[in-house]
Amino acid sequence: MAAYPGQGFPGSGPAPGAPPAGPYPGSPYGGPYGQPGPYGQPGPCGQPGPYGQPGPYGQPGPAPGGGAPPGVDPEALSWFQAVDADGSGFISVKELKQALVNSNWSTFNDQTCLLMINMFDKTRSGRIDVYGFSALLRFIQQWRNLFQQYDRDQSGSISFSELQQAFSQMGYNLSPQFSQLLLSRYAQRSSSPSIQLDHFIQICMQLQSSTDAFREKDTALAGNVRLSYEDFLTMVVTRML
Repeated sequence: MAAYPGQGFPGSGPAPGAPPAGPYPGSPYGGPYGQPGPYGQPGPCGQPGPYGQPGPYGQPGPAPGGGAPPGVDPEALSWFQAVDADGSGFISVKELKQALVNSNWSTFNDQTCLLMINMFDKTRSGRIDVYGFSALLRFIQQWRNLFQQYDRDQSGSISFSELQQAFSQMGYNLSPQFSQLLLSRYAQRSSSPSIQLDHFIQICMQLQSSTDAFREKDTALAGNVRLSYEDFLTMVVTRML
């Protein structure tokens, strides 16, 4: 059971999977949400730090025509030109995956990149243009700020206790057993399992999507519903991002 996340981006309408805006008083799914930090700016090209900074690309040159399109940050356009390796004018899942790294220098996983591409792909082509990429950068930065807030020891990853605290502050009422299940599935393999930014984004997006589907059935806000098997399958299929 969980609270109901949701926050939009300027000019784009509600963005499923965005960090929570909260609070939602009286929700049966948990307490107030944590507040995401302000948007940050990507660092210089080729200087990937922790928390999903863009990866090892050379510094792009100035935008053709001397400026970015309306509504697109010039720095976002520069990143777009660097990531668009084939010069197609679009960013694919493969190109996005190669452009983003976690704090341990691992690239973002395929599923997280696909979820984010689908979120900002207005044409349903499996790619995003410069406008979608600009919004995606803001989206990642917002999640990065939230991730850093919950990474209390600044290790670059989220431990079990930090994950529990993150869920609680975001308003999710989830058991330690459920958090351990997520950790065992998504954590990097080490003596002290922990979750990198890409999987943290993936987990939170999927939790929100599932919560939104559950909320549609839970019209009384009771925290429980009765579903037929087909209703359950329909809920899952229609909420796939």
